[in-house]
Amino acid sequence: MNQQSPSWSRQFINAVCLGPSIDEDNFVVEDVTLWEAMVHFFSVGWNVLFAIVPPADYANGKACFVVSLCMIGFVTAIVGEIGTVFGCAVGLKESITAITFVALGTSLPDTFASMSAAKNADSADAAIGNITGSNSVNVFLGLGLPWAIAVTVWASNPDHPKV
Repeated sequence: MNQQSPSWSRQFINAVCLGPSIDEDNFVVEDVTLWEAMVHFFSVGWNVLFAIVPPADYANGKACFVVSLCMIGFVTAIVGEIGTVFGCAVGLKESITAITFVALGTSLPDTFASMSAAKNADSADAAIGNITGSNSVNVFLGLGLPWAIAVTVWASNPDHPKV
């Protein structure tokens, strides 16, 4: 029950501690594998950082929403800096590095969500829907929104040079 709706202090305990998992359907305790321990060791800093986000039942979820948005901005800034340093170290232009990281950042979560949907469903309907839906959003928002903003700026400022 502590895992389903943890208190704020329990979030920090869950972020740091690594213990066996319990299969509640079969009442089997499964020990931690070496892979799980290594992943936990390398991600414990991020786990503690994101434990700062208050639980969703605090302030009707408003605190969770605001802090989550701030954390997304913080992580975006970190990824942007890592991308800049990586591109500089490898010798790539900033635009190529940015496009690559944006593509990975939008595609990898969709890939894992589709994989999870395909594994957990009897049919592939959810996975197919997720793939087509996420690609549609990426194309229509990723291309359409900047285009609409550019057209609006160009239409409102006749002296603006058109590229």
